[in-house]
Amino acid sequence: MLQTNFSVIFDMDGTIFDTERLVLDCWERVGEKHGIPDIREVFMRCIGTNKVRTQEIVYEHYGEDFPFEKFSEESSVLFHEITEKAGIPVKKGAEELLEYLSKNRVMLGLASSTRLAAVTQELQAAGLYDYFQVVVGGDLLKNSKPAPDIYLMTCERMGVLPENTYAIEDSYNGIRAAHSAGMRPIMVPDMTPATEEMRGLSVAVFADLLQVKDYFENML
Repeated sequence: MLQTNFSVIFDMDGTIFDTERLVLDCWERVGEKHGIPDIREVFMRCIGTNKVRTQEIVYEHYGEDFPFEKFSEESSVLFHEITEKAGIPVKKGAEELLEYLSKNRVMLGLASSTRLAAVTQELQAAGLYDYFQVVVGGDLLKNSKPAPDIYLMTCERMGVLPENTYAIEDSYNGIRAAHSAGMRPIMVPDMTPATEEMRGLSVAVFADLLQVKDYFENML
């Protein structure tokens, strides 16, 4: 069967997985334990970025003597303790959308700011890995979202043109990255609402992934 004339690249955290709130909870619990102020404020600035940029943001706020590696490791251990018991929470409509696009021969990619090993493990654990032809993690390149680099790399590895590719994103940094790459961003807000800027940069804004599925159903 022939493929469609467009492709779709997904973000992961906050888009496919309902993990942003869980990560924030872990940050806040570790922050409370060690008496670290302003955790939520700093976390919200880090949404959509890779670990390198996250560290830069943390240092900008707390200073370069902040024990970032220790804080990050402690938060990560707590996150994995929770998900090993309860599983990784999947966003409403994620599996239905992926199944629908896959059945209709839409080429799918994933571009996450999370490191590749963690992305692969989490997608496999949720049974979603095989939907994607290409998976790119944030540790494979230097510049994080909102730079377009990760989306350009994913498009190149998929062999598709950015202008023919939709990007499904939840974060401001992700939408900015996809727009800068010349793609067709679709925002499905998670922890941050769609602002006037986001609506201007996106081809559409939807409440959940089931609405995104309806959008594509009207095209195919």
